[in-house]
Amino acid sequence: MLKRLLPLTAAVAAGFLLAQYAARHHGAPSWWPDRDRDRNVRYFRDVLQTVRENYVDPAKADYDGLTRTALKGMLSELDPHSEFLTAEEFRQNEDDLSNGFDGVGIQVEQRDNRIVVITPIAGTPAERAGIRRGDQLVKVDGRPLENATVQKTVGLIRGRPDTEVVLTMYRPALDRSLDFRLKRERIQLASVRRVSLQSGGIGYLQITQFSERTGAEFAGALAELEKRGLRALVIDMRNNPGGLLDAAIEVCSEFFDHNELIVYTQGRSSESRDNRLAEGSHPRRAYPVAILVNGGTASAAEIVAGAMRDTRRAVIVGEKTFGKGLVQTVIELKNGEGLRLTTARYYTPSGISIHEKGIQPAVELEIAADDEAKLRLQQSREDLVPPKEFAERYGFPPIEDVQLNAATEILTGLLARPGAKP
Repeated sequence: MLKRLLPLTAAVAAGFLLAQYAARHHGAPSWWPDRDRDRNVRYFRDVLQTVRENYVDPAKADYDGLTRTALKGMLSELDPHSEFLTAEEFRQNEDDLSNGFDGVGIQVEQRDNRIVVITPIAGTPAERAGIRRGDQLVKVDGRPLENATVQKTVGLIRGRPDTEVVLTMYRPALDRSLDFRLKRERIQLASVRRVSLQSGGIGYLQITQFSERTGAEFAGALAELEKRGLRALVIDMRNNPGGLLDAAIEVCSEFFDHNELIVYTQGRSSESRDNRLAEGSHPRRAYPVAILVNGGTASAAEIVAGAMRDTRRAVIVGEKTFGKGLVQTVIELKNGEGLRLTTARYYTPSGISIHEKGIQPAVELEIAADDEAKLRLQQSREDLVPPKEFAERYGFPPIEDVQLNAATEILTGLLARPGAKP
């Protein structure tokens, strides 16, 4: 009798101990069987087997294909930014982070089941052809996009250099579609561009995206401007789609004190908060800064703008930013595949979430879509300096950048205040 009661007594004791553990640690230990998970895995296995054995076309119902299709569907249902990455898509993602890829040069986002252009990348075939922020991609080489994801779309657009691709874009402002025939290129991107020093010691630089080299490029550009007598700085992040969080931290660190909070991320649990602090050491930079932003300023670019705004290190000028404040963690799987999984949200130093809200400029100044396109073309063709030559080439004379002019005027006024440092 005692032998038969012992297993029952042990089970009760084990259950009691597990309940105590769960109460203290908010869940069962990792080694404890997850019955809900195991039941659903068995259910998935049964459905997989049923489809494999009964679907009319066996070539479309192999185990590998069905499994990857199921994984893509599972991730896509979570949010527009989480994705299962095939080996090719994972390699493309690595190219993006290293600032080099073969393609036409557009950054896209999935919104309301549409593939929307965040921005054409400066100096690329897409920008030269006239593709604009807000254009909606509807066809690639004449084939309509169906159940499109960002990675799937990027895979269709990219290809070997010197090969052609035709992109059909719906432009809401015109209420019609436009075809763009583009020749692919190997695109190596310098993320910090157009570094210059204006009269009065006001410097200017443009950050086009945040990649592995951005921090070093920014530090080098800043040091060069300071040697030349920098007294104030305009940082242009208009149409910057973001990129690496670490790169944003490196840029902010040039202005923040060591170990000062720049941004924090918060996941699903209270213990998951991750404070990202300023790194390195440098002399305190007290000169005034203006940051230019617009609706194409997203993600890591919004982190920089938000951190500089919250700590009163910069005045933000332009238009409200895109509003992408989610953290995607890229996880490498077997066979070179991977996951891009939303794991947390970004918060500015004052605790404000960027997501779906964006950064509101202190000085709001909008530019019409046509003028913005012209300005971007001007910025990409600085070799055509004479206005007459530019107008003959593109059919319009160079136009005034009212947002940049406003930022320059603000900095000039700050420098004119008593006690302003040279």
